Amino acid sequence: MKFDDYQCIAFERRGRVLIAKLNRPEQMNAANGQLHTELSTLFTDLQADTGSDVIVLTGAGRAFCAGGDIAWMQSSIDRPEEFEVIAREAKSIIFSQADLEKPLICRLNGHAAGLGASLALLCDIIVAHDKVKIGDPHVSVGLVAGDGGALLWPQLIGYAKAKKYLFTGDMLTAVEAERIGLITEVVSEDQLDEATYGLAERIAKGATKAIRWTKITANMPLKQLLHSYFDTGIAYEVLSNSTRDHAEGVAAFREKRAPKYSGH
Repeated sequence: MKFDDYQCIAFERRGRVLIAKLNRPEQMNAANGQLHTELSTLFTDLQADTGSDVIVLTGAGRAFCAGGDIAWMQSSIDRPEEFEVIAREAKSIIFSQADLEKPLICRLNGHAAGLGASLALLCDIIVAHDKVKIGDPHVSVGLVAGDGGALLWPQLIGYAKAKKYLFTGDMLTAVEAERIGLITEVVSEDQLDEATYGLAERIAKGATKAIRWTKITANMPLKQLLHSYFDTGIAYEVLSNSTRDHAEGVAAFREKRAPKYSGH
């Protein structure tokens, strides 16, 4: 499988380990239309790749993924019909990531927010360095955390803690995220490559079918949850895209001021 057509994701091979790197470093790897579309096909293409047994997902530069690009959000406010396409792609992203049979390790090289957090948390193993923060601040710009966050967070850390972070949009340090079970492991920044790629190479040397089938079995309850409820979350996110509060949240972010929400 060749990945030459991808513009916003870069690829590198290390033996049977394939690295997929979100590659918009000038925008902290925030998703625009192009990256979002590429993510909707990425995991299907990774599954079909015959040259790899383990995947590492990471980001270029100093961020993993800062969520949605603010200009892209404004475009969806101005042209709401665009969000219907985004919603379909979001479903493809999350479902195909959950369907990926190969072990998927997140090398959390920098902050992960919103969609970036969902991409990280749907990985099988998340290794972060100790300066990283992760969170789902959809509500901070007046959006529903419908692209995975509202379903994934409670499964990982329980409803009581998940709702606090989903309702406030607060970012967690990697150390705190590991403490409450949101991510797998935290290392110092200079140990991140060794911890991530060393683990990936170790798994790649294991019994490939046994590992894949173990993952498939472990993911069955999560996939059942996603198939049962994901459409509802996306539908509410589509609704929230048309609210005055979302327009205010995006405007406030662009103008670097605190938003003034009205509840409409």
